[in-house]
Amino acid sequence: MLTPVRTALRVALVAALAIGGLTAADGLQAPAAQAVGEDTFTNPLAADTADPTIEYHDGNYYMVATTWDNKVVMRKAPTLAALGTTKPVTVYSDTNTGRDGNMWAPELKRLNGPDGWRWYLMYTMGVSGNYGTQHLQVIESAADDPMGPYTYKGRPLPTDEWNIDGSYMELNGELFILWSQFAPDGLQSDYIARMSDPWTATGPMNILSQPVESWETIGQPVNEGPIALQHDGRTWVTYSASFCGTADYQLATLEYTGGDPVLASSWQKSDGPVFSQANGVYGTGHNDFFTSPDGTETWNLYHANPTADGGCGRQRSARAQIVTWDAEGEPDFGVPQATTTPIAVPSGENAPITAQVEGARWNIVSRSTGQCATVSTDEDGAALVAGDCSAARSRFVLDSTGDGYLRLVNAVSGKALGPASCTVAAGARLEQTPFRTTGCQQWSVSQTSGGWSALTNRTSGKALEASGGALVQSAVSGSTAQDWALRPAGPVVVTSIASGKALEVPGCSTADGAILQQREYTGTACQSVSFTAAADGGSEMHLGSASGKCLAVSGGSSADSVAVTQGACGVAGSTWRFVVSGDGVVEFRNAASGKALDLSYCLSADGTRVHQYSVLNNDCQRYRFASVAADPAAAPEVGAVATTRCVAGKAVVVATVRNADAEAASVTAATASYGSKSLTLASGDSVSASFSTRAATLAAGSVQVTVPGATFEASYPAKTC
Repeated sequence: MLTPVRTALRVALVAALAIGGLTAADGLQAPAAQAVGEDTFTNPLAADTADPTIEYHDGNYYMVATTWDNKVVMRKAPTLAALGTTKPVTVYSDTNTGRDGNMWAPELKRLNGPDGWRWYLMYTMGVSGNYGTQHLQVIESAADDPMGPYTYKGRPLPTDEWNIDGSYMELNGELFILWSQFAPDGLQSDYIARMSDPWTATGPMNILSQPVESWETIGQPVNEGPIALQHDGRTWVTYSASFCGTADYQLATLEYTGGDPVLASSWQKSDGPVFSQANGVYGTGHNDFFTSPDGTETWNLYHANPTADGGCGRQRSARAQIVTWDAEGEPDFGVPQATTTPIAVPSGENAPITAQVEGARWNIVSRSTGQCATVSTDEDGAALVAGDCSAARSRFVLDSTGDGYLRLVNAVSGKALGPASCTVAAGARLEQTPFRTTGCQQWSVSQTSGGWSALTNRTSGKALEASGGALVQSAVSGSTAQDWALRPAGPVVVTSIASGKALEVPGCSTADGAILQQREYTGTACQSVSFTAAADGGSEMHLGSASGKCLAVSGGSSADSVAVTQGACGVAGSTWRFVVSGDGVVEFRNAASGKALDLSYCLSADGTRVHQYSVLNNDCQRYRFASVAADPAAAPEVGAVATTRCVAGKAVVVATVRNADAEAASVTAATASYGSKSLTLASGDSVSASFSTRAATLAAGSVQVTVPGATFEASYPAKTC
């Protein structure tokens, strides 16, 4: 019998042979763009996506798969089909000895951890090129965004034994870890243990299931890839049986029957496999589950090979199909659908979706007015108008559709911008409505001049234009009224999409001359970046550790490889222009040199310098922005009018305040010379406040109305009594 290590090496050798010389980068290029919003899709979803994990959250699917290298790479899109065309982004990379290679079998899970709701990625990684050193690793998101940034939390299992394919299970108010490991008898088996937090297993590590049935021993005896499935109060664990290099790699189940979940006696194994090769789809294993956008369906995401001899390598790809439930409440996985078979999209995918989409918050700033695009209420059909850039409703997520366009989703209402009634007519006002995966709610971005950008509607081909206080779509003309500065609203974390690491300066130095570099995100002040307006639509960049200083190309040089350093603002080389793509990623161009902000040699190591270099149009020069701080509260939807009248020969100012918000609002109405009054208004209430002037003649003026998060004025006319 092969020893456990030799068995692991044999598995790894088969996998390595199946890779066929491809590098990780070969698997990260998105295929050509396709339209979104179809009623059906076909499998596979994306090439080279073995061992996939997936979640649907706040209007997007998030998928991660095996990369074989030191990187954790995520795909994000509002539709399943667009996971195949979206831009893959590295959310974490590791260069630490002992966990710097062979990333396998991730699982993405949202859990209520010690710091609140966070995303956890548990994956397998070991020594680069040595497949016998694999161990589970856990990283945690900084906020409630599956795209991170992430920090390393540790190895969850207190053992140096080879262990892979970790996942989480919540049951009976407890958190458990499931994984695969070689048992003392040499059989690769599934294990279970309790967890005290999402990165720490506690108590006994018990065998859950072993490959003892004939259908579990094809090629080699294997149980691996355990994943929890829960429905109507019942719990199953699906797992992959037999060797991944065979066509008979397949799914089976264990059902929880009661008792202590860490005891094998509390689980009942299925009589045979529940999901196996069919219809030209082979090796149907290592799966995950997700819920449809409307919450009514359970879906199975699995990988498979297109040929019977595909092996354990990079021909494997992610595929999805629905799980149904029989009259006894048992899951029915069906049979794998052929690659030519249209499959109806998950329920609710194309339905009107209102969601607080995760991602960096942006201001859309008009060149002609200096004001920002905003909406005044959260209601469907609320018009896009020009307004205060500091208002919470002036924040938008520039969220990629996954096929080269952006949807502009308001950070407060969770609704997307498009022309009223999806009209293609010039002059049509823009409004917010729930997202429907239609082209009229999608936009392309192009650079015009300086740091300005144009936003063009996918369906109408017309541009976003400032027209007085209203924002409309208009025929593309090159007018400055169609120029917009896209600028992050508040501090963000800027990470390289090649490494997943954050921009900072060494040691968070506040000294002039500190050189820009990358490092794993740890939440330090110098990893918080804010942007202020500069000339011609550009921005200056400040680190939170030295907010009065700017990041600039040293000496304003135009040469390649010149360092970007911290120092004075308003100097040559301190102004940056954003190139925002339909992929949702950002490139920086220095306004003085025209060159790009570049991660040196695309390296993953902490401390790698980020400098300026000629534009290469590659991932070394592309970045992702993340907002990790909580959004400011939106001001209540309160309006006011003011007028004057005569009472006993004296002028009186009357302010009438109406609360259109769904919640009660505290309001202060104040005049410059006649005092102020505090009001509390229930939802839908109107209240009037009177201010006596004790004068027969009153000049025109205004009442200042203050609500939490906003102040505005209601003007009144002159009055003679």
